[in-house]
Amino acid sequence: MKKISVRTRVLTGTLAAAALAATVGAVSASAETSETPAALAAVKVDTQNKNLAQSTGLTLDSATRAAQATLDAAAKAGQHVSVAVVDRDGVTRVLLKGDGAGPQSPESAQRKAFTAVSWNAPTSELTKRLTQAPTLKDIPGTLFLAGGAPVQSKGAPVAAIGVAGAPSGDLDEQFAQAGVAALAK
Repeated sequence: MKKISVRTRVLTGTLAAAALAATVGAVSASAETSETPAALAAVKVDTQNKNLAQSTGLTLDSATRAAQATLDAAAKAGQHVSVAVVDRDGVTRVLLKGDGAGPQSPESAQRKAFTAVSWNAPTSELTKRLTQAPTLKDIPGTLFLAGGAPVQSKGAPVAAIGVAGAPSGDLDEQFAQAGVAALAK
């Protein structure tokens, strides 16, 4: 077997790496072109396919607008709160900690919003259910205190707004409802 010099090995390796990079670059460039028939076909959705589920949710812009309307309502009342807007699955889309809001308020707001969307009901109503089912409060991520309000589309929950930090849950929920109302405008 013939020995290959270090210089030859380095040059061969460099050429192989360059060839691989050129190939990957060409594949990446062709994948980015949205004009391919496969890409166009992927855009078409078969609405008759019973294997697919369609979902409705707030846009990030709408969630942000609702959160800001909530903070504005609280500020107008002289309250320092945090607000969370979650999607249908309880995933936080927007979280705003108002100036002067307590350190516990962001997490509490998220948990109130998660609770409201999970049961499609204001958390003030859900607290009443605890007398019949006290173990509901043991479900991870929930908080059964007033201050969460669901956002609905055709009666189904699509998001929720949770507020925490005001002296009472009733105020928190009033501010959350202001955020829900802002979405109707």
